Amino acid sequence: MAHSKRETGNTFQQRLKLLLQRSGLNKAQFAESIGVNRSALAQLLSEQQVRLPRAETLSKMASSYNVSVDWLLGLSQDEHVVSAVASAMEIEQVTNGQHTKLGQWHRDAIGYKIRYVPSNLPDSLMIEEVIAYERQSTQVPLEVRKLETNSQLAYNRINESEMEVCMPLQRLKLLAQGVGIWEELPAYVRYQQLHHIKKLLNDLYPTFRLFLYNERKTFSAPLTVFGSRRAVIYVGDMYVVINSLEEIRSLTRHFDSLIRHAEINPHESANFIQGLINTYL
Repeated sequence: MAHSKRETGNTFQQRLKLLLQRSGLNKAQFAESIGVNRSALAQLLSEQQVRLPRAETLSKMASSYNVSVDWLLGLSQDEHVVSAVASAMEIEQVTNGQHTKLGQWHRDAIGYKIRYVPSNLPDSLMIEEVIAYERQSTQVPLEVRKLETNSQLAYNRINESEMEVCMPLQRLKLLAQGVGIWEELPAYVRYQQLHHIKKLLNDLYPTFRLFLYNERKTFSAPLTVFGSRRAVIYVGDMYVVINSLEEIRSLTRHFDSLIRHAEINPHESANFIQGLINTYL
């Protein structure tokens, strides 16, 4: 099940307290070490109002104490940072392991805009029943898919995160109608999924923005552009990872073209989905 913002905040607060205890510093010294004042630290530690820090604070905290952002947010039990030297292009195979690099790529991109064309539905917007159903046609293990969903939703809930998603409007219409790949998915699950998407679009806007284009006029392969850091093209059970700045910029321009051709803009997306629910479910 995807973590709620409060659950993520509670885990973050517990791990922040652990870092403070380990540091041996007083609160004023610790606050300075992570780039905030003592008042801001007190708010992050307050049990009365659980909150997540700004993206830059989270990144500073992780780097200052050599822990991963995944660990701070409760997405991993491994607190250590894994570093690697990347070539201009890599092939990353999805494995049966408990962790996925996709989540770490989101953490690495904190503070940058993420541009995302999903292969089906956006991972962070999917409910468990649909994750399990959709996974039947892929080689990605169920636990890995759940981890990707949790990781992406946690990123979307971080203060100052920014994600733009472009996908064909027909994909949502097919889900509402229960045809194509969705023909064996019960109507009540399809209703729950569309209602869940609508709710999250309202909750996460404007830092999460969904654009819908007409796939009869426009095409894109599934991809994610993580700011200027890397781009990932999804090809079944593996990812093509691009680290060259020139190619990343080309894919960014491609994504901007999708936005220009969008027929449904972010402020209209939730209403568009409600219209599908009213018409088909």
